[in-house]
Amino acid sequence: MIGAGRAQSDGPFQPVVGGPPTAPTIPAPAAPVPTGRPTPLLLQGQDYVFRAPAGCFDFQEQIHRLGMVAEEGGDPTPCVLVLARSADMEMNELSIALAERGIRMARIDADRCLDLALTIYTDTPLLELDRWLLRPLLVWRRHFELSAMPVDPRTIAGSYALDQWRTVSGWLTERTDWAHVNPTRTTGHLNRLTQLSDATAFGLRTPRTAVSTQPGRSRPGGGACIVKTTGRHLLEPRPGVQHGLFPRPLDTARAGDVPEPAPVIVQQYLNADTELRVFVVGEQLIGYQVDKFDPAQLWVDPDAVTVRRTEVPPALADRLLALARHWKLQVAAFDLLVVDGDHVFLEVNVNCDWRWFEHRAETTEVSDAVHRWVADRFGELLGGHQSR
Repeated sequence: MIGAGRAQSDGPFQPVVGGPPTAPTIPAPAAPVPTGRPTPLLLQGQDYVFRAPAGCFDFQEQIHRLGMVAEEGGDPTPCVLVLARSADMEMNELSIALAERGIRMARIDADRCLDLALTIYTDTPLLELDRWLLRPLLVWRRHFELSAMPVDPRTIAGSYALDQWRTVSGWLTERTDWAHVNPTRTTGHLNRLTQLSDATAFGLRTPRTAVSTQPGRSRPGGGACIVKTTGRHLLEPRPGVQHGLFPRPLDTARAGDVPEPAPVIVQQYLNADTELRVFVVGEQLIGYQVDKFDPAQLWVDPDAVTVRRTEVPPALADRLLALARHWKLQVAAFDLLVVDGDHVFLEVNVNCDWRWFEHRAETTEVSDAVHRWVADRFGELLGGHQSR
């Protein structure tokens, strides 16, 4: 059975066991100073590590650097600009799909930005990336996490680089000179707690939920509960090495009155028949039924998870599309439970990854829809740019 709080984690990473990190090496963090505090609930027994290699895996970047594409006479090239990281396979695949359509895609990766030749013009919507003069028309920020930068934030040089990139990347992803996918100006506040209240306002059922630093005292719904992170599903204390924060059943015998160092979500456990992941791409919805028996099964035993294509009921589709419009989301994924025929909203993932679900279900519908939507949106923006 599926329980509340067991939403899919999103990240462009693969679980590994052992072996050295593939990301650039930085000095290991100093050993933590003993504080006498117990280990936080969501860090107990978290032995699953995700590694994201740093390198150039983008098709368009490679062929341009090899000089396999003719220069365009010095005029700015309209492009789709992606802020991501090397291991974002959805964006690596998008690069190929756009190249097939004759659309230039450029990218800035968080794990490869330290040696980047970049000039951004503030008085005109142009930038120079390496030796190319580009005019971004559509900007998409996905998995551009500052923790992926191969620097030691405890050093003055590392702190300096992080602070500069924090400002510049934030400005790029909010600048109004160009259009955005899932604009951070409107989605930056879209945490799980806001999501739950908005989903309820739009007529969706949600699990009873509390936020507490003393989860052992909380009983939303009066029965069994799940503990979830209020923040991200993945922590990256070292660049390229991420640790999963999986939802887990609340064990009151272990939690008791011991306070957590930070607030966590305590959510009503619901016996569910199955789980749904519904991707929204523009105005299109693509649903998958996900069957698993353990919250961490998606990561530790993915071959045991069953994924199959399913249709989204019309009433549910209307509510999800209304929420996506309200949140100004163009590409996202909803996670829901099916409980006695009713649909229970868990969360929406803005940086949603879809290739794994497609692989398990043996479809390419989400990829096809995303590639088509980006190309069509770029065409609209290009037409408007050329008419001015």
